[in-house]
Amino acid sequence: MTPWKSAPPRWKRALGPLIALLLAIAFSVTPAAAVAAPAAAAGSGWNDYSCKPSAAHPRPVILVHGTLGNSIDNWLVLAPYLVRRGYCVFSLDYGQLPGVPVFHGLGPVAKSAEQLDVYVDKVLAATGAAEADLVGHSQGGMMPRHYLKFLGGAEKVNALIGIAPSNHGTTLSGFTGLLPYFPGAEDLIDSHTPALTDQVVGSPFMTRLNAGGDTVPGVRYTVISTRYDQVVTPYRSQFLAGPGVRNVTVQDLCPLDLSAHVTVGTTDRIAYHEVANALDPANAKPTTCASVID
Repeated sequence: MTPWKSAPPRWKRALGPLIALLLAIAFSVTPAAAVAAPAAAAGSGWNDYSCKPSAAHPRPVILVHGTLGNSIDNWLVLAPYLVRRGYCVFSLDYGQLPGVPVFHGLGPVAKSAEQLDVYVDKVLAATGAAEADLVGHSQGGMMPRHYLKFLGGAEKVNALIGIAPSNHGTTLSGFTGLLPYFPGAEDLIDSHTPALTDQVVGSPFMTRLNAGGDTVPGVRYTVISTRYDQVVTPYRSQFLAGPGVRNVTVQDLCPLDLSAHVTVGTTDRIAYHEVANALDPANAKPTTCASVID
């Protein structure tokens, strides 16, 4: 039983149609970036399975998109940013639902972690590397923790870098607190987008993921957050506790950074500079507002 079941119903029949409409819009409208993405990615240098990691950057970097994202659109800025710095960069699609193109990361999070498991093995086999580094946005920064904790991923991963990750679930700025007052809304979300249900604070998935501690031995963790996150709320719920953890808020590095949840993962070069530092801590450079031109 989820925590939504216990509250009394109010405002009947209102939210179910609203959510249905929002889902219909999300599933039917393809962003312009998605149309242009294959051409943009073709010459970008990422997802090149002939790439061999260098001595300076000995591990491939695997990018893990967020909910409603995909392997291209989420990374049109970060992937080339890392390729230019000499990394072998790869990205996967996961959490696909039948009949829903472009918008991925909607399936059960545990099943998505199984897809990540298979993909990491594929990248390691192609590159000859013993370990990979993972960089994920939103759900993509949280879902790999299931892989690390329950699927043996800690033996194959050196570092997990989460940008605005839903590590302890989200209240969606209080939106999920309204669900008990609208009969049928929870079932609608369950049937269409199980990944959203999994990411609600107190869900069975979240409870199991965080039981016994946030981290596993042998993996370095970095969390990069923004105070203006309006999706994974409160933003400090993204932070992890445990050895080998670094939690960063981009406004502490650049007070002028106004990125919200989507932009911190898709365009924010302050956040990306911290990603580069986390991938290569031995050569890290201070991140400031000037890092946007680095």
